[in-house]
Amino acid sequence: MEHKYMKIAKIFSVAAVSVSLVSCEGMWKEKPTNDWDQKYIWSVAEMAQGVLYNAYEAMPAVPDSYGSNFLDVATDNALTNNYNSTAYNLAMGKLSTTNNPIADWADCYKSLQYVNLFLENGLTENTLYDRVDPVQDEAYKKRLYGEAHFLRAYWGFRLLQQYGGKVAGGSVLGYPKYIYFVTEDEAADLDAIERATYEDCVQQIMSDCDVAIENLPSSYSGSDPVLGDVNIGRATALVAAALKSRVALYAASPAYRPDNVVRINGMGDFTVADEAAYASKWEEAALIADETIRMEGFGTEFYALQATDLADVANTTPSEFLMRSYYNNKALETRHFPPYYLGTANTVPSQNLVDAFPMKNGYPVDNPASGYDKDNPYANRDNRFYLNVYYHGAKFGNNGEPLNVIYGGKDSPAFDQYGSRSGYYLAKFLSKNEAMLDPLAAANVQHYYPIFRKAEVFLNYAEAANEAWGPTGNPQGCLYSAYDIIKIIREKSGGITDTGYLDEVAALGKDEFRKLIQNERRLELAFENHRYFDMRRWLLDLTEPVYGVTVTEEDGQFIYDTGTYLEDRKFDGIRYYYAPLPYDECVKSPNLVNNLGWE
Repeated sequence: MEHKYMKIAKIFSVAAVSVSLVSCEGMWKEKPTNDWDQKYIWSVAEMAQGVLYNAYEAMPAVPDSYGSNFLDVATDNALTNNYNSTAYNLAMGKLSTTNNPIADWADCYKSLQYVNLFLENGLTENTLYDRVDPVQDEAYKKRLYGEAHFLRAYWGFRLLQQYGGKVAGGSVLGYPKYIYFVTEDEAADLDAIERATYEDCVQQIMSDCDVAIENLPSSYSGSDPVLGDVNIGRATALVAAALKSRVALYAASPAYRPDNVVRINGMGDFTVADEAAYASKWEEAALIADETIRMEGFGTEFYALQATDLADVANTTPSEFLMRSYYNNKALETRHFPPYYLGTANTVPSQNLVDAFPMKNGYPVDNPASGYDKDNPYANRDNRFYLNVYYHGAKFGNNGEPLNVIYGGKDSPAFDQYGSRSGYYLAKFLSKNEAMLDPLAAANVQHYYPIFRKAEVFLNYAEAANEAWGPTGNPQGCLYSAYDIIKIIREKSGGITDTGYLDEVAALGKDEFRKLIQNERRLELAFENHRYFDMRRWLLDLTEPVYGVTVTEEDGQFIYDTGTYLEDRKFDGIRYYYAPLPYDECVKSPNLVNNLGWE
């Protein structure tokens, strides 16, 4: 049995050493000036590591970290009844230079400061992680060196994902890039603060990933204090490689290509101006993903995600999870269970998402060959539908009652104000344990939240390979074609063994196959906070209205109106493909250029 969780503790107390690395008012604050405290910190191994652990601890520990919601509620995947949440405000278009509901600018720079501070001070001869064995001490430092570079890459990517974008004139910028601890004097030079190019940021993140890959193990196991299972939860070489693959995919995406390569014509409409340059980035992303899949310890077999990998989990982390957090409580259930089970149903799936799940024969529900029955709409669907969604008549949990969303039913808004507006409830990430359904029980349940999954890397490869070489092309000798990956995912995760529809789409070429890959990514990574950013990097139409289902009963027959309009997504301009930089930062730093439409 493996160690359940390598607890990342905040050992380093910011107040104790008279330092606050970042404030809400700015990117930087002063470097510590108390020399005695500084010497003490770096002479005590636990405190030195505590500086780095701050960058771990800032990583999201739960999947619904956007105002107690999943970020999917700001997309066509889901919606919320929590009208005060940050994610709802985002969905309503309440995004501006002075109000970004999901902004993490300051948090990212705070973590980068911790990492750079550690790299400058925590790996010298003054800090001994093993005072007896110099070989073991060097092993500690090698691992910590790799972890620090992964964490710098991780927080750099968070900035790039959130704030990278086109600017007036058609170039693409990233974030102000610093690979050293910024002092008070340096922070005071506001004219020097400017955004690096998007490509420069990408190369820095990839370089940090390469250093992490070189210095970290592929996994932690056994009893060794440096590389044993007590360290599960820390970064590994595989995690760093998965991050590198993610970064390469974003860098190839049309939203982040300059105007001489990709021109945005309007919402959901773009033109590739330089086919060769466009394809070359996709080829690079495909090769990086293929290299990751080939790495020792990754495994080339695709794994189908199970409900018990996320909630009611065992003590052994599924091999599918390259990096995950662990928590043992019922907070997620309290936020997302139906009100009948004392939850508040903060996030509920949309009809849009339900319609995206194909039938078991592989055909979409709107295809005549699918066999979809409007009078029995939830039968014979892709397995992932049942993993993600509770629907009318479905038994809740292992021993709950069937859902009743008919007007006045126990799971309808007419019965309780927190009843689902969409007619569906969230299943993914939530416990099915019978004790969790008992309002008098004080039960908790073990959860995992996958921060990086192998499935994402497979999907990264499929997307990039299709753009570079088409559905079945593979001129570089990679392990798979895009077609191969999607076939495997649909079979393993969806239970779809019929390749008829897949073959039809592949024969139509990469443009149609792209849509299929995008849908597979939507389903496989649902409620893992990818779709919001995926839609933007793909330059998809962000304005699709969100629908639900209205269920009625006549003469013992259920009638399903799956076209019930619920709300719009108010992203009605191309500026919403990018987030604005904070106004306070731009007004102070004259060379800090804001993204297109937010100038």
